[in-house]
Amino acid sequence: MLLKILYTKIVMNSCPLMPKPNEGKLDRVVRMIVGVVLLGFAFFSLTGLTQTIAGVVGAVALITGVVGFCGIYKILGISTVEKK
Repeated sequence: MLLKILYTKIVMNSCPLMPKPNEGKLDRVVRMIVGVVLLGFAFFSLTGLTQTIAGVVGAVALITGVVGFCGIYKILGISTVEKK
Protein backbone atom coordinates (compact mmCIF):
# COMPACT_ATOMS: atom_id res chain seq x y z
CA MET A 1 0.00 0.00 0.00
CA LEU A 2 2.78 2.42 0.92
CA LEU A 3 4.66 1.60 -2.29
CA LYS A 4 1.53 2.29 -4.34
CA ILE A 5 1.14 5.70 -2.68
CA LEU A 6 4.82 6.55 -3.22
CA TYR A 7 4.60 5.42 -6.85
CA THR A 8 1.53 7.58 -7.40
CA LYS A 9 3.06 10.62 -5.72
CA ILE A 10 6.57 10.44 -7.17
CA VAL A 11 6.59 8.48 -10.41
CA MET A 12 3.20 9.61 -11.68
CA ASN A 13 4.25 13.23 -11.02
CA SER A 14 1.60 14.36 -8.58
CA CYS A 15 4.40 15.52 -6.29
CA PRO A 16 4.92 19.29 -6.71
CA LEU A 17 8.71 18.95 -6.36
CA MET A 18 9.00 16.71 -9.43
CA PRO A 19 9.40 18.25 -12.88
CA LYS A 20 6.83 17.44 -15.55
CA PRO A 21 7.71 14.14 -17.29
CA ASN A 22 9.09 14.47 -20.81
CA GLU A 23 9.78 10.78 -21.49
CA GLY A 24 7.22 8.39 -22.91
CA LYS A 25 6.68 4.83 -21.69
CA LEU A 26 8.90 3.18 -24.32
CA ASP A 27 11.65 5.74 -23.75
CA ARG A 28 11.54 5.09 -20.01
CA VAL A 29 11.62 1.30 -20.37
CA VAL A 30 14.56 1.44 -22.78
CA ARG A 31 16.46 3.79 -20.45
CA MET A 32 15.87 1.51 -17.47
CA ILE A 33 17.00 -1.60 -19.36
CA VAL A 34 20.11 0.16 -20.70
CA GLY A 35 20.84 1.52 -17.22
CA VAL A 36 20.64 -1.88 -15.56
CA VAL A 37 22.79 -3.49 -18.27
CA LEU A 38 25.47 -0.79 -18.04
CA LEU A 39 25.50 -0.96 -14.26
CA GLY A 40 25.85 -4.74 -14.49
CA PHE A 41 28.86 -4.37 -16.78
CA ALA A 42 30.33 -1.71 -14.52
CA PHE A 43 30.06 -3.88 -11.42
CA PHE A 44 30.96 -7.26 -12.88
CA SER A 45 32.95 -6.97 -16.13
CA LEU A 46 34.71 -3.70 -16.72
CA THR A 47 37.70 -2.10 -15.02
CA GLY A 48 39.32 1.31 -14.90
CA LEU A 49 37.92 4.31 -16.73
CA THR A 50 35.42 2.28 -18.75
CA GLN A 51 33.97 0.94 -15.51
CA THR A 52 33.49 4.46 -14.19
CA ILE A 53 31.95 5.74 -17.41
CA ALA A 54 29.58 2.76 -17.70
CA GLY A 55 28.58 3.17 -14.05
CA VAL A 56 27.81 6.87 -14.37
CA VAL A 57 25.96 6.57 -17.68
CA GLY A 58 24.06 3.52 -16.39
CA ALA A 59 23.03 5.29 -13.19
CA VAL A 60 21.87 8.39 -15.07
CA ALA A 61 19.91 6.28 -17.57
CA LEU A 62 18.27 4.28 -14.79
CA ILE A 63 17.37 7.35 -12.73
CA THR A 64 15.95 9.31 -15.68
CA GLY A 65 13.98 6.24 -16.72
CA VAL A 66 12.46 5.83 -13.26
CA VAL A 67 11.73 9.54 -12.80
CA GLY A 68 10.52 10.13 -16.38
CA PHE A 69 12.37 13.42 -16.78
CA CYS A 70 15.46 14.14 -18.86
CA GLY A 71 17.22 17.49 -18.43
CA ILE A 72 18.72 17.35 -21.92
CA TYR A 73 15.26 16.78 -23.40
CA LYS A 74 14.06 19.83 -21.46
CA ILE A 75 16.90 22.01 -22.79
CA LEU A 76 16.28 20.85 -26.38
CA GLY A 77 12.49 21.10 -26.07
CA ILE A 78 11.96 17.39 -26.77
CA SER A 79 9.15 15.33 -25.31
CA THR A 80 8.35 11.71 -26.08
CA VAL A 81 5.22 11.70 -23.92
CA GLU A 82 2.16 10.69 -25.93
CA LYS A 83 -0.35 13.50 -26.28
CA LYS A 84 -3.87 12.67 -25.16
